[in-house]
Amino acid sequence: MDSEKSSEWQSDVLNRLQSKYGSLYRRDNVILSGTHTHSGPAGYFQYTVFVIASEGFSNRTFQHMVTGILKSIDIAHTNMKPGKIFINKGNVDGVQINRSPYSYLQNPQSERARYSSNTDKEMVVLKMVDLNGDDLGLISWFAIHPVSMNNSNHLVNSDNVGYASYLLEQEKNKGYLPGQGPFVAAFASSNLGDVSPNILGPRCINTGESCDNANSTCPIGGSNMCIAKGPGQDMFDSTQIIGRAMYQRAKELYASASQEVTGPLASAHQWVDMTNVTVWLNSTHTAKTCKPALGYSFAAGTIDGVGGLNFTQGKTEGDPFWDTIRDQILGKPSEEIKECHKPKPILLHTGELSKPHPWHPDIVDVQIITLGSLAITAIPGEFTTMSGRRLREAVQAEFASHGMQNMTVVISGLCNVYTHYITTYEEYQAQRYEAASTIYGPHTLSAYIQLFRNLAKAIATDTVANLSRGPEPPFFQQLMVPLIPNIVDRAPIGRTFGDVLQPAKPEYRVGEVAEVIFVGANPKNSAQNETHQTFLTVEKYEATSTSWQIVCNDASWETRFYWHKGLLGLSNATVEWHIPDTAQPGIYRIRYFGHNRKQDILKPAVILSFEGTSPAFEVVTT
Repeated sequence: MDSEKSSEWQSDVLNRLQSKYGSLYRRDNVILSGTHTHSGPAGYFQYTVFVIASEGFSNRTFQHMVTGILKSIDIAHTNMKPGKIFINKGNVDGVQINRSPYSYLQNPQSERARYSSNTDKEMVVLKMVDLNGDDLGLISWFAIHPVSMNNSNHLVNSDNVGYASYLLEQEKNKGYLPGQGPFVAAFASSNLGDVSPNILGPRCINTGESCDNANSTCPIGGSNMCIAKGPGQDMFDSTQIIGRAMYQRAKELYASASQEVTGPLASAHQWVDMTNVTVWLNSTHTAKTCKPALGYSFAAGTIDGVGGLNFTQGKTEGDPFWDTIRDQILGKPSEEIKECHKPKPILLHTGELSKPHPWHPDIVDVQIITLGSLAITAIPGEFTTMSGRRLREAVQAEFASHGMQNMTVVISGLCNVYTHYITTYEEYQAQRYEAASTIYGPHTLSAYIQLFRNLAKAIATDTVANLSRGPEPPFFQQLMVPLIPNIVDRAPIGRTFGDVLQPAKPEYRVGEVAEVIFVGANPKNSAQNETHQTFLTVEKYEATSTSWQIVCNDASWETRFYWHKGLLGLSNATVEWHIPDTAQPGIYRIRYFGHNRKQDILKPAVILSFEGTSPAFEVVTT
């Protein structure tokens, strides 16, 4: 599952912004876009499909997300100053492959002939500087899936785009810890639906042969054996290789950006009932979108992360076994929804399921913000390569037909609400994972193109005020509580939280891993009580000032934090420091910051903060 959902945090964020800033930040000029990782905390989305996937709705994760988003807007607002924006574009080579090339080939030959590749290689960079020309930050849009970290990973991290951001911010914010410092480098999502960073391509993990076929399946072991690998030794290495390539290109484009973005600012937003859009295919024929449903191949997953139940991609027929199980548990899908989604065989008729709450959104955001000649289209899902090309072209043509020539149209993916994938009508026929996850049926893309053209026209003709707001999305109360109960944390007898169970060795060389094990507590508690901003620090002793200086935190790429759950509330926390070649020789220590849940009889539970410090150890150069 992708960790990039939004929707109700959108309404929560906007409500809180309104109470603080009045009409300055609104539904039409704020876009929440997931930079997108598959290695993040879950449980903050209200629609049932996602609630089930995360084993319940976690209010503390939800509140933590909302608070974090608001905090970032507050910081930006406080530091706002006059400045200039420059735009630059350039290709990034060697970091992507199309993970559904057989779907892509369904698109008309005449259309494919206009493009040199089955992925979009262009990166668009916005450079922001103050009036003295000093760096403020950048936004980069590029189509790549952040799945260099595969689904065996259990560490929270921001994947390849996050690593690109990390490198650029570390470089521009000299002397600051990650996540701190004034320069912000945002690497945003684009039309990445069918784009994988695992460039060695799909291979059968048991035999090593290629499984780049229409169903992504292997002769022995079927689809579960067909997995794509990145260029590195392991997933950490692959993430760094792909991330570094994006960082390098963004840095070059930033440095050489000279085209200034000037002109007025405009924005338009609508809510749309995506289950009921009439699409004009030509001047005489119409088609309609459908109530949401997921197809069989959704359960297959992709070459970047297989589903595990031995479903295969490219299925255009159902299976009586799974159909019967579904009918027994959830009831039968109607003839109407089955007909509407053809040739997709429906696995989950989510649009007809409403217990305990609707399983998928009906009401979806469409939104465009323009800065001079740049139009940012806020897409509520993951467009495939060709879907993105068609939308960009249609929106650009719409602007041009109303006098706004040569607009640069950017696809900003995963915005405001999550609606899975959007393939072209032709790709939909092949029913691979992305098509099976195109939840509003075969005409979804055509509907979006029509809706975004309408927004573009309103901006170009200055008639945004006449756009209908559209039907407001629902806000559910009493969401499914997490299946994982909150239990009281306990320390072993004679120990307290933060005690060192296993110290580091007295001495390490650069390139080695220092490891300390502490008496731990559930890290989730730290989302409720934010006494500490990090789970860990690595600190170096400075003799001149006789003080400890923090050199790493939990956002540093060379540190890792593992939580090992034991029985009856006991747990350990392991902190690793993968000592980089750049580490200065000297005396170091590792610290752990946590929160434990305590409950006395007949009293409400409280969350208490604690910390632990390792004995000092020495780092020597080889």
